[in-house]
Amino acid sequence: MANIKQQKKRILTNEKSRVRNISYKSKVRTAMKAVRVAVEKKDLDLANTKLVLAFSVIDRSVSKGIQKKGTADRQKSNLQNLVNSLKK
Repeated sequence: MANIKQQKKRILTNEKSRVRNISYKSKVRTAMKAVRVAVEKKDLDLANTKLVLAFSVIDRSVSKGIQKKGTADRQKSNLQNLVNSLKK
């Protein structure tokens, strides 16, 4: 445990950030899963709706600093390719 007052504060704020980051990462994974489930059901309309929501959640996580932009771009690309596979 830290002895310095400022370090004790940092420990508390780091824990708050960690918990918040876990929550956002969970939202991203849930949104991505919703798209995958819609694709498995072969429901193009539902998949497109869920894709738009997933893109929004992923972009929000980047703006909050939870994910890096490259990671988000890769996730969005993979989801878009899944939905595009239904159109063929």
